[in-house]
Amino acid sequence: MDTNVKDPKVKDALDNVRAAAQQLHAAIGDAAAKRNEAAKADFQAIPLKTKAVMDSIKGSIGAQNEVAKKHLTEALTHLEATKKHADQSLKNTGQAFQTSVTQTLADARAAVEKVTEAVAAKRSAQTHK
Repeated sequence: MDTNVKDPKVKDALDNVRAAAQQLHAAIGDAAAKRNEAAKADFQAIPLKTKAVMDSIKGSIGAQNEVAKKHLTEALTHLEATKKHADQSLKNTGQAFQTSVTQTLADARAAVEKVTEAVAAKRSAQTHK
């Protein structure tokens, strides 16, 4: 009997976090591609979506190995910056709005990369058991 059975919920949770982070990045990119007022309207939801991804990471971080936890912690840092810049963008107009949108997009992309690295670290650890 194999006593080292992998818990499918843990894999699913981390994969779901990655999918949510990718969807957040895509939503920011879609909003950024629009004109100022239309982009601003779409940006209204970004801080809430960012918080939801952060909550998902916080909920799954405890079940991860140390390397994955490190990457997820870094992803949280990038998501905190994403939320901050998204909040700022809602207060800005013109070039300041575009600048904060660009920074929001960059922060979200960095968060996606860190979550992807966490998934890779988890899978690598599983194959070396």
